[in-house]
Amino acid sequence: MAKKIRRFTFHKELIRQLVTLSSSAFGLAAALAWNDTIQQTVKEFIEPRIPGSGILSRFIYAGIVTILGVIITFELSRLASRWGIKK
Repeated sequence: MAKKIRRFTFHKELIRQLVTLSSSAFGLAAALAWNDTIQQTVKEFIEPRIPGSGILSRFIYAGIVTILGVIITFELSRLASRWGIKK
């Protein structure tokens, strides 16, 4: 009986880790896609309107990424809290 419980616990933990790893991988892929999209948007819409704005464009890009990161993290934390998920 103890062997079955250990095996069940192992499989449960294995699946939990696989979910964590796969969601992290998809999160990284999504972050890279957004990174490229935001950089391209800044290049196409900010740089042509403000000549010589290379460093300014990078600050605008960094600000956009920071704001998105804070909002998304905050909303996911609220959702996890509402569902009773603990870290």
